[in-house]
Amino acid sequence: MADFDMKQFLNDKVASFNQPAFIENDPICIPHLFTKKQDIEIMGFFAAILAWGQRKTIINKCRELIERFDGQPSKFIIGHKEEDLKNLLGFKHRTFNDTDLLYFVSFLQFHYRHFPSLEDAFLIGNQLNKAFSMERSLNEFKAYFFSLPDHPIRTKKHISSPMQKSSCKRLNMFLRWMVRQDDKGVDFGIWNRIKSRDLICPCDVHVERVARKFGLITSDKVNWKTAVELTENLKRFDPEDPVKYDFALFGIGVTRES
Repeated sequence: MADFDMKQFLNDKVASFNQPAFIENDPICIPHLFTKKQDIEIMGFFAAILAWGQRKTIINKCRELIERFDGQPSKFIIGHKEEDLKNLLGFKHRTFNDTDLLYFVSFLQFHYRHFPSLEDAFLIGNQLNKAFSMERSLNEFKAYFFSLPDHPIRTKKHISSPMQKSSCKRLNMFLRWMVRQDDKGVDFGIWNRIKSRDLICPCDVHVERVARKFGLITSDKVNWKTAVELTENLKRFDPEDPVKYDFALFGIGVTRES
C-alpha cells in the first residue's frame, strides 16, 4: 500500500475512533469522571497501570479504587492519615495487590507534596537537556518512582522502563492521555511541557497485529525498539502527532476490521 493511501486510510480511522463514544468502554473513561487536574492525573495513572485483562474488569476495579479513595483521589492521597490506609487493604487486580497500592499512594503523596503535577515526575533527567528524550524520561521516572526507602521489591514489576527492554505500553498510553491536545474530547491535553511529537505509540496486542499487517513493524519481538520503530514509521504520516494513529490501529484491531 502506498504511503499516501495508507495515510488517508489511517487518518479516516483516526477520525472514526477518536470520538467521545470511544470513552465509554475504554479505561480512559475513569479519568473522565473528574475535572480537577490532580484527580485526572492520579486516576489516569491508575487506570493505565491496571490496564491489562478485559476492559470491563479494568474499569470496574478502577471504580472500586475511587470508592476506596472516598470519591476524591487527590484529597485522599495528599491528605490521608495512617488510619485512612485501611480503606485500601484487600484491593487486588490480577498481580497488583494492596502492598503495591500502598506504595503507589506513598509515592504519589511524596510527589504531590513537592510538585503540583505528575508531569514533573516524567521530566526528571530532562531538565538540563535541550532535546527531550522519552527513553531517558521513562528510565528516570522508574528510578524516581522507586526512590523512597521503603519500596517493596515486588512492586517494581508494575512500572516498566526502556532499560528493561519493555515497550512501556501502559506508561505510553497514560502519557498519550495527558499530553495529546485536540478538540475531540478523548485525550485530555492537560500537560504542555512534554510535546505530542515526543510521545511513543502504545504497543498492545491489537496495535501490534495491525501494525505488522501494514508493515509498520518489522522486528520479531515486542520491546522498546519495536515501539520506537512503530512511532518513527507513523511520523511519516504526521511528525507532530504520530500517536494519534494509536486510535486507528487499536480501533481496527479491537473491532477485527483487519
